[in-house]
Amino acid sequence: MNRRTAILAAVTSVVLLGGLVAAFVFAGGDQTPAPTTSTTAAPTTTTTAAPVFPLTGLPVGDATVAGRPALVVKVDNSDKARERLAGPGAADVVYVERVEGGATRLAVVFHSSDSDVGPVRSARTTDLDLTANLNRPLFAYSGANLGVLERVRGANLIDLGYDVRPDDYQVRGSGVLRFFIDTAAFFGFAPPDAGPPPPLFTFRKEGEAVSAAGAEDTAGVSIAYGGEANTQVSYDVVEGGWARNQNGSPYVDASGSPIVPANVIVQFSEYRDSGFVDVVGSASPEAVTVGEGEAWVLTGGKLVRGRWSRPDPGSTTAYTDSAGAPISLTPGRTWIELAPFGSAAPL
Repeated sequence: MNRRTAILAAVTSVVLLGGLVAAFVFAGGDQTPAPTTSTTAAPTTTTTAAPVFPLTGLPVGDATVAGRPALVVKVDNSDKARERLAGPGAADVVYVERVEGGATRLAVVFHSSDSDVGPVRSARTTDLDLTANLNRPLFAYSGANLGVLERVRGANLIDLGYDVRPDDYQVRGSGVLRFFIDTAAFFGFAPPDAGPPPPLFTFRKEGEAVSAAGAEDTAGVSIAYGGEANTQVSYDVVEGGWARNQNGSPYVDASGSPIVPANVIVQFSEYRDSGFVDVVGSASPEAVTVGEGEAWVLTGGKLVRGRWSRPDPGSTTAYTDSAGAPISLTPGRTWIELAPFGSAAPL
């Protein structure tokens, strides 16, 4: 190969190589692959309602307290007992039941809080059906006649009566008003398998207005229990609830603190003969709390006239308005008056 031929061959090689490079660049050979795009789903948010106590609808502050059972304490409600009254104002739910001669007793239900309680009094047959839907509650009372005691010991509850735990009752003075208990101590006697009570009511949200059918403005209600004692009760609407009065005077505990539940339910109930008598031989009435009947619900400054219904002792009582919808209560404490038929009137 002569010099001219060699130069021509080199030039040709360079041209060919340049063409190949150009083709490669044109075809994208030196490009970085386009980034792929992926769509990441936005995280879903779930709102979990804060836990509330089943009997008050108020927020749970202590999970240990929320997990304990209910404690029912029988408390005297006579005018004389009110000079020493302790505990009902701190209870989640209070039932007022008619006993002998038109006097009344309290079945005081604790779950979310603790208190000194008394004067503790004797059990009645009304208590057995009344508390059968509380998931086997603890039951504190000062005693009962043998027939009632037999019924108590066969009931769906944990018997913590004075006969069972005499050393755990505080004795203050003498007479029938001498027994008191500390709820914190009595909760400590719960068996390991004891569980919390179920919700007894539906509650409105904080600040939500009453929307029940037929809700009416009211100043309150009055109730007369009849009989020789004929306990007279009234509830006046006040800010934050219903101020209770009994036999013409404000209902306060021994410290002078007024008792003002957020809700009051007047559950009109039949009273039948229990078949038992008290210590002086008077027949003990028994409130019928299974079945159905009329109910007046005082809540959020309103009176709602509706119905109560409960198919069996293990079921909770449903309170419904004139349209058949559940009546929602104000979160807080509730008193239930087991009032005789025709005994109440709006104020």
